[in-house]
Amino acid sequence: MSTDIPLRQQRDYRLLWSARTISFFGAEVSRVAVPVTAVTLLQADSFDMGVLTAAASLPYFAVGLHAGAVADRLARHRPLMIACDLLSAAAVVTVPLAWAADVLTVWWLIVVVLMVGACGVVFRAAGFVHLTSVVPPTRRTEAVAGMQVALSLAAVGGPALAGLLLAFLSPPFALSAEALAFFISACLLRLLRGAERHRPGISQGLWRDTAEGLRVSAEDRALRRLIGCTVTLNFFSTVYLAIQVLYLTRELTVPGALIGVLTAGFGVGGLAAGGMTSRVARRLGERRLLRYAVSAMPAEFALLALAPHTGGATTVLVAASTLLGGVLGVLIATCLGAVLLNDSPKHVVGRVNAVVTCVTQGAITLGGLAGGLLGGILGLRAIVWLCAAGVAVAIPLARAATRPGGCPTPAPTRNVVVRRTRLGELRGRTPPVKARTRHGTGTAQSLHAEGTRVVGDELERLTSSPPRRHT
Repeated sequence: MSTDIPLRQQRDYRLLWSARTISFFGAEVSRVAVPVTAVTLLQADSFDMGVLTAAASLPYFAVGLHAGAVADRLARHRPLMIACDLLSAAAVVTVPLAWAADVLTVWWLIVVVLMVGACGVVFRAAGFVHLTSVVPPTRRTEAVAGMQVALSLAAVGGPALAGLLLAFLSPPFALSAEALAFFISACLLRLLRGAERHRPGISQGLWRDTAEGLRVSAEDRALRRLIGCTVTLNFFSTVYLAIQVLYLTRELTVPGALIGVLTAGFGVGGLAAGGMTSRVARRLGERRLLRYAVSAMPAEFALLALAPHTGGATTVLVAASTLLGGVLGVLIATCLGAVLLNDSPKHVVGRVNAVVTCVTQGAITLGGLAGGLLGGILGLRAIVWLCAAGVAVAIPLARAATRPGGCPTPAPTRNVVVRRTRLGELRGRTPPVKARTRHGTGTAQSLHAEGTRVVGDELERLTSSPPRRHT
C-alpha cells in the first residue's frame, strides 16, 4: 500500500469501491421491488408489511455484535465477504424462481430479506476491518468518503433504476438485478491482489470477545460520547423522516410531484460533500470537521420549521434543508468512520464498529416509532422544532469526544513481568510461565489479551536473536 498514490489510481481500492457501489444500487432496487412484489402480487396486508419491514432491521440486533467479534478474529476477511455476496445472490434469485413456479409467498420474501440482511451485516463488519489492509492510514478518510459517495450515487440513481426495471419487468424478476449485483460484487472482490495485513488479537471465545467489545465501548469515555452523539443524531433524524411526507404535503402543501425532486437533493448534497470531505479533513482534521458538522445539524431542521405554509419561499427552504442534510450526513459519517478506524483499539476495531452500528440501528427503529406516535400528539411543525432541539444535544457530546486529548485511545496495557524467559519455557516446553500483574500472580494462559501480547512479543524477540546463557 503506497501512501503517495491517490486512491483512485490504486487498483485494489477501485475494485473494492466498484463492488460496493454495485451492491448499493442493487439494494436500492430491492428497497422498491420487494414491497411492490408483496403488495401488488401477493396481496400483503398491513401486518405482513410490518413484519417485512422489521425483518430488514432484525439482523442488526441478532448477529451485529457477533459479526464484529468474528471480524476481529479473522486474519483474512476477503473470503468471508465473497461468501456473503454469493449467499445473498443465491437467496435473492429464489424469488423470481419461486414466482415462476407459483410458490412465492409473503413469508418466502421475509425469509429472503432476513438472509440478505444477515449477510449484509456480516459483510459490513468484515469490510470495515478489511479497509485497513487495502488503504493506508493517511488515506482512510478519503476511502470512507469514497464509500459515502457510492452510497449517495445509489440514493440518487437507485430508485430511478428500480422504476425503469419495474416498467419493463414484473417485480420478482426486477429483483434479479440485485442478485446480479451481488454476484458481480463477489467477482470484483475475488480480483483483489493485495495481501491482508490484519493481525487478529487473541480470541477468548465468541461470547467473551463480543462482551469485550461492549466493555471497551462503554469504558472509553470518548467512545461513549461518540456513540451518544451518533445515537442522538440518528434518533431525531428518523423522527422527522417518519413524518416527512405528512409535513411536506399537509403543513407546507408541497405538491407530490415536487417531493421526489426535493428529497433527491439529499443524495445530491451527499455527492457534493463526498468530493470535498477528504480535502477539508486534511486541512482541518477529522475531529474538528466532525464538530463543525454536528454543530450545523440544527440548522437543517430549523429551515424546515421556519418554512411558510405555502409559496416560493417554502420550496427554497425545503430544498436548502435537504441539500444541507445531505452534505452534513456525509461529513459526519465520513469523519466518524475515520476516527473509529484510526483511533479505536486495534484489536477491537471491528467490535467497536459493530457496537456503533447496532445502537445506531436501534435508534433508527425507535425514532421511526416515536415519530409516528408524536405526530398525533404534538403536531407536525412542533415535531420538526423538537428535532432541531434534539440534534443540538449532540453538539456538546461531539465537542467533548473530539477535543484535543479526548479521542478514543487504546486500553492501557498491563505491566507484565516475565520471571523466567528461557526460550523453551516461552514455547511451552515447561509448565506455564508465571507472571505478575496488578491483580496478582497467574499463568500466562489466564492473562488478559493485552498482557499475553507482551509475552508474544518477548518470544518474537528471543527467536530473532541467539539465546543467551543464564547464570
